[in-house]
Amino acid sequence: MSEKIVQLSATNFKEEVLDSKVSVLVDFWAAWCAPCRMVTPILDELAEEYEGKIKIAKLNVDDNQEIAVKHNILSIPTLILFKDGEEQKRLVGALPKKKVIEELSPWLK
Repeated sequence: MSEKIVQLSATNFKEEVLDSKVSVLVDFWAAWCAPCRMVTPILDELAEEYEGKIKIAKLNVDDNQEIAVKHNILSIPTLILFKDGEEQKRLVGALPKKKVIEELSPWLK
């Protein structure tokens, strides 16, 4: 996993996501989730390609259940784009990179 991807927890979620000055794409995932593992290389590439335009972060739902519940995570992987602390876009499932970019294009400029 890219060093450009921020690892989230209950202790840094507010600072890294809700208070962030740039848009943040959060990957809600779990270690046992095969589709989640399929998304990781895509996020690594996005973190490199869109550095400075968007922050990529990952939150393990098993370790941070209270945050997952608060954000109504019913299926993983779920990607949520936050801007100014508010949810802007939600993508559920392992999507191809092209589809992720297409869905997030308004925030990647």
